Order: sequence, then structure tokens, then C-alpha cells
Amino acid sequence: MNQPAIDALLAKIESTEKASGSPRVKTIVNRIVRDLFVTIEELDIEPEEFWSAISYLTEAGQSGEYGLIAAGLGFEHFLDLRMDEAEARQGVTGGTPRTIEGPLYVAGAPESAGSARLDQDPQPGEVLFMQGQVRGADGAPMAGAVVEVWHANHLGGYSFFDPSQSAFNLRRAIRTDAEGRYRLRTRVPVGYSVPPGGATEKLLGLLGRHGTRPAHIHFFVTSAGHRKLTTQINIEGDPYLWDDFAFATRDGLVPPMTRVDDPVALRAHEVDAPFYAIDFDFDLHAEQQGLPADQIARAHFAV
Repeated sequence: MNQPAIDALLAKIESTEKASGSPRVKTIVNRIVRDLFVTIEELDIEPEEFWSAISYLTEAGQSGEYGLIAAGLGFEHFLDLRMDEAEARQGVTGGTPRTIEGPLYVAGAPESAGSARLDQDPQPGEVLFMQGQVRGADGAPMAGAVVEVWHANHLGGYSFFDPSQSAFNLRRAIRTDAEGRYRLRTRVPVGYSVPPGGATEKLLGLLGRHGTRPAHIHFFVTSAGHRKLTTQINIEGDPYLWDDFAFATRDGLVPPMTRVDDPVALRAHEVDAPFYAIDFDFDLHAEQQGLPADQIARAHFAV
């Protein structure tokens, strides 16, 4: 099909649009349609291939895997890189790197002051204590900042999405103390893969890719007058540390993890076996005019 014929069809489609529609949506959808027409023509996509893709998209929507697919195809990381670049143009650099939120956040986790224990359900694995400080743009500690934290259990499942877990297991919100410090106790997380046999795994298989994420812990960090930080840390030593199917591992987000077996430290932490410790500080940017939105409106699981 020649380009004039494609242009004529696009013009006919666009001529049906009314002034009452959204100019922004018109621009975006018309561009996507144009690009898909060109893709179909240039790659000689057959009708059977097209309708197979439609069936796949329907399946992915029914299984709720679009969030995983967006991460696996690099879209979520791409959006982070665009925000980094937009901030850098305004002179905002440094601080704790952002990285993807992922599709498994749940709002409303219980809040505590200074410290929290995340592992409410019994599970195997080593005890992990993580602690640090939230600092503002001037480097000063930020009292009353909120550190929201969530991660998967030893089977790679997240509470609410995994019905075998209790509500808000491995999910908490910690309000920092007068010195801007937070502390949490949990279990060392493990890596996990996308749902077996699901839409994401099927697509990655056709691309010759795996669907595994390295062990990680998610965070939202917020404080008045500062930009919300969406980030996660990775557990060092994971075999997929720099081969994350979601492209979320970034320099500055792989803190050392220390094994602690000193008897005095064990007693101080009220444990009877060696544990692991991670020290990690969060450095926020001050809010200012002209920066991209840091509060991203997106669908989340409703409790």
C-alpha cells in the first residue's frame, strides 16, 4: 500500500473527529495509528498476526499484566530517564536515584514512628535490619518524613495480590524521628519471576528474554516541600542484579549488606541468630517550579 493511500485513509479517519473531543488525545491516538499503519505496511504484517496480537492484548488486560509488560518492555524505566533529564535541564541533579514503582504498590499500609517490623507472617529466610536517614536538599535531616516500604515474600508474592498472606504483610509506612532516621526489620527478600504461563512470560519468551527480577525492596519517600522519591534498593550478590528484566537496577541503589554475628549486637537487636544489616540514606530534592510532576496518578490496588 503506497504512502498516498495511507495518508488518504488517515485523513478520512481524522475527518470524523469532532471539535468536542480532546485535542491531546486526538494528537496521541492519531500518531499511534499512523505509526501502526506504517509498521503493518513496512513489516508486511498479515491479518492473522494482527488479530493474534489483539487476542494477546485482551488476555493481558484480563490477567492484569499490563504493568509487568510496561516494565519488561522498558517503558517504565524510559519514563524515569525522561524525568531525570527534565530535572537536569532545571539544574536538579544528584540525590538518591529514582527507579520504577512497579505494579504492586498498595496504599494505606500501617504507619509507625521511627521503626517498623514488616514480616508479620511466618516465613523462612535471614532476618534483615535496614536503617538510615532521610535528608533534605540542604543535607539536613528531615524529621517527620514518611518512608513507605514494600517487598515480596520468600515465594515472590506480594500481600493483597497473594491471598495466602495477611493484609499488609511486608508493607509498612515509617515516619522518621527527630533526627530524620528510620529503621525496619524484615526478612532478606529473594528474586522472583513473572507469573508462569502468563501474558508477560509469553511475550518475553518470543523475544528470547527471561522474566526474572533480582531481590529488591521498594520505597516511596515523601516530605513537605520536597519531591516525592520513588525508588528501590537491590540486594547485592543476586545473580540477576544487573540483568533485571524490568531494567530497574541503577548505580547508587545497591547498598552493601553486612552479616552480623557479634553476640552483643544480637542481644541489642533481640535476635538469637546472626542477621543482615543494610545502611541506606535517602536524599531528596526540593520542590520547585517547572519540574515534571512527581506525584504520578496511576491505578493502584484498592483495599
